[in-house]
Amino acid sequence: MQALSRILYAEDQVDIQQVAILALETVGGFTVKTCNSGLEATVAIDDFKPQLLLFDVMMPDMDGPTAFAKIKEMPEHQNIPAIFMTAKVQSNEVQAYLDMGAIAVIAKPFDPMTLASEIKDIWQRSQQ
Repeated sequence: MQALSRILYAEDQVDIQQVAILALETVGGFTVKTCNSGLEATVAIDDFKPQLLLFDVMMPDMDGPTAFAKIKEMPEHQNIPAIFMTAKVQSNEVQAYLDMGAIAVIAKPFDPMTLASEIKDIWQRSQQ
């Protein structure tokens, strides 16, 4: 199983971005490319070559689900797994994200001390 190291992260709120980057890079040891919108993520993906997409659901310009759908249309990136982070965690909403191909949904607010290990666990389960 390949170890997870490169995460493309799209989040429009700077304060949440900073906490997540601290959790993922400092605590988790990941290399993270941060984007402020789904649109930025669709542009950054070619150069960064992520192993995992971590997307906020609600963002201006292009939301997470739309960006994920666009990335799935790119042959070279269509198999990159995605995790959505959202405050909207009603079971029907979570199921809709899973139905579109997400491997997990993480509720906001997330715990910065456990975010990296939670993502590692999700990654390991998805690789089996």
